[in-house]
Amino acid sequence: MTEAGFRDLTNGLDPQTLAERVRDGMSENDRVLRANGIRFEAVGPGYAKLVMTVGEDMLNGFRICHGGFLTVLADTAFAYACNSYNEQTVASGISLDFMAPGRPGDVLCAEAKELFAAGRTGVYDIAVTNQNGELIAVMRGKSYRLKGRAVVDL
Repeated sequence: MTEAGFRDLTNGLDPQTLAERVRDGMSENDRVLRANGIRFEAVGPGYAKLVMTVGEDMLNGFRICHGGFLTVLADTAFAYACNSYNEQTVASGISLDFMAPGRPGDVLCAEAKELFAAGRTGVYDIAVTNQNGELIAVMRGKSYRLKGRAVVDL
């Protein structure tokens, strides 16, 4: 326990190593990653970059990527970014805007960046781009930390 009454959730690890350990622990049971073919490009303190290829099973009646799959990708990047400090953190709200359609075979990349975090709350911006760097969607996520609850045991 620290002086504030909370246990140390970092086990003395540097922030990058901690983020990687959290990613590894969270992803063991993350069925959304496997079901949607989501892969990690990078993770760090308050940061995550994930990719997903748009498959035929992700297309709506207009043969473009259903918005729900774009949201899943962005929200997953958000989750790994805000939990990277090993303190259980949940979404308290998201707002997502579509800029362009995802097409069959597109490799979409969601990059989540922490803008602000203090106390129990945080704000994250997530950009979803295609393999050509074109902006597909943007999401703002608001997070809420469950103080003192580790994501993974270290």
